[in-house]
Amino acid sequence: MGSAEIWEIKRKVIEHYNRLSYIYNALYGYEQRQKINEALKTVHIKSSDTILDAGCGTGLLFSYIANSARLIIGVDISPKVLEVAKNLIKKSGLNTVSLVRADADFLPFKNGVFDKAFAITLLQNMPDPISTLKEIARVTKDDSEIVVTGLKKFFSKEDFLKILRESGMHSFILDTDERIKCYIAVCNKNDNVSGKSINNRKRDNTSLMVVEVNANAW
Repeated sequence: MGSAEIWEIKRKVIEHYNRLSYIYNALYGYEQRQKINEALKTVHIKSSDTILDAGCGTGLLFSYIANSARLIIGVDISPKVLEVAKNLIKKSGLNTVSLVRADADFLPFKNGVFDKAFAITLLQNMPDPISTLKEIARVTKDDSEIVVTGLKKFFSKEDFLKILRESGMHSFILDTDERIKCYIAVCNKNDNVSGKSINNRKRDNTSLMVVEVNANAW
């Protein structure tokens, strides 16, 4: 797939979520909350955790973990959904949450800085899900947990597991209610992807962010 084709896909994703931004929670909020609840039965947030929410959308995850984690960084490529997430942060007083507009394939963070990462309903929007997961793995610590979901209408279970495996993840899929529309995997980073990236960045644990947009300053 050429770069022009890749960016055309991403442009369409931005336009799609910009259009849906103010009705997204009404359309998909219940479904998203089901996934979050299931994931948090297995992944336990610590008060020392710095957490990445890649493809954070309207910020539905934030209310579940903001009072438990040290810092949460929500990343999304759609400016309109980030506006909705910003309003949620302000309304709810979620002082541990900051937002960054960025492409999940090119995360503006140094290597190995996040204790946990979530990629909920992200992969179907990415032209190369394997590269996306490698990039998420790059910015997480070696012992981190990474929660990844895959829409059942978009991925077969076999294809979803293959993507996780080829991205270098050790993973298991949670046993959930059949009514949940996603496979939910909890992954650990394989040593083979530690410090590697589609951007060829060298491993450096000294700093968290290249750029941070704090919602409270908007």
